Amino acid sequence: MKTIYLILVLNTFMLFTACGQHPKELASKEAIPTDMKKTDAYWKDKLSPESFRILREQGTEYPHTGAYNLHFKEGTYRCMACKEPLFESDSKFKSDCGWPSFDASIEGKVRYERDNTLGMVRTEIICNTCDGHLGHVFNDGPTATGVRYCVNSVALDFNSEDKKEE
Repeated sequence: MKTIYLILVLNTFMLFTACGQHPKELASKEAIPTDMKKTDAYWKDKLSPESFRILREQGTEYPHTGAYNLHFKEGTYRCMACKEPLFESDSKFKSDCGWPSFDASIEGKVRYERDNTLGMVRTEIICNTCDGHLGHVFNDGPTATGVRYCVNSVALDFNSEDKKEE
């Protein structure tokens, strides 16, 4: 029992440590008015209970449990709620933080808001089309962009049919 308790405490600590950083500067993007700004009752009917908890109640899935954490196929990651394209597969990288990580979003598809919950200052990332909570973005990315979008798998839907036009 003590071992299980210790594992839970360490896992919680890792969760807050991994998400406790925030970008110094990111351009704030205003929401785009669309017909996808629906009520919670609408989304509760359309989403799974876990997707509703993440996207509409700003939840977080457990680290290393999401379907897209170690997923590296070519295609587009879309918002699970409204199906809007958010991230291209070529911006995804392995970060070992426990959640899918990207170094860039598709221009204009994600907006940023200050998040002061859990005693930390972070930058929340939100679908610009439906206001769904996606995760957070941090200034510790290993690529040239220097940022790491830490996204809940449950907030995403993947489409391998979407290929970048060249």
